[in-house]
Amino acid sequence: MALELLVLRGLGLGDLLTAVPALRALRQAFPKHRITLAAPRALEALLPLTGAVDGHVDVSGPGPIPFERPDIAVNLHGKGPQSIEALRRTDPGRLISFGTGPPWPDDVHEVRRWCDLLEWHGVPADPTDLTLGTSDRTGPVILHPGAAHPARRWPPERFAQVAAQLDDVVITGTEQEVPLAREVAELAGLPPGRMLAGRTCLADLIDLVSRSRLVICGDTGVAHLATAFCVPSVVLFGPVSPALWGPPPGWRHVALWAGRNGDPHGERVDPGLLKIEVSEVVDAVMEVTS
Repeated sequence: MALELLVLRGLGLGDLLTAVPALRALRQAFPKHRITLAAPRALEALLPLTGAVDGHVDVSGPGPIPFERPDIAVNLHGKGPQSIEALRRTDPGRLISFGTGPPWPDDVHEVRRWCDLLEWHGVPADPTDLTLGTSDRTGPVILHPGAAHPARRWPPERFAQVAAQLDDVVITGTEQEVPLAREVAELAGLPPGRMLAGRTCLADLIDLVSRSRLVICGDTGVAHLATAFCVPSVVLFGPVSPALWGPPPGWRHVALWAGRNGDPHGERVDPGLLKIEVSEVVDAVMEVTS
């Protein structure tokens, strides 16, 4: 019978992408284990690209987890207590988690956080191991104006002003973000075929980003896809510092931030995000594409 290793990461696209180095470290450290990831079903198309996951169970949030008696359970979801209790209910032989090991670090980049957890438990992890592939850069410029919460959404009229200064632009977004994306497309004078929001599943979005020349977006999952495929990006940060969630430095990624912290779950656009001007974004585009 195969040894079983269960990993919990019941969060979104960007969350999963920041956990890729930790997942690969587990694959390297436990080659005889079958690794099952507990994560939302919507992310399933991404899992084969990690090279670190053998199976999947559909879990959103901290649980419950439909899995029994793994040899090892790893909490890459949070600091608990809900996620820890959900994993304990699977009756693991060994539990790797904050709260049962090292203390939770607050001011650490999300990628580094999970690598440090594994390092504390004797599992070497490389936080730079983020790449899923490389773009051939024959595709369009992607503007993704949406984000999970209004606090992280730069105004649509500003996205439109940026779009109007670029060639071969498409607007992406989820089904819920269609009105926002349509507003940006209309303000920028783009034809209907350039508005892709609500028309791409995750597999389509992965393919689109993997071919794109540039991604311009807020602090959201698409930014991490750009990093994963080595696509130049301009990422606009508002209430959260890029030191915690931003792209790695040094490879055609620019993270714009006004230096203010706020509530990332706020219902109004963050004042710091409003301090970022259209001209700054256009200048950053020139920087990463020149």
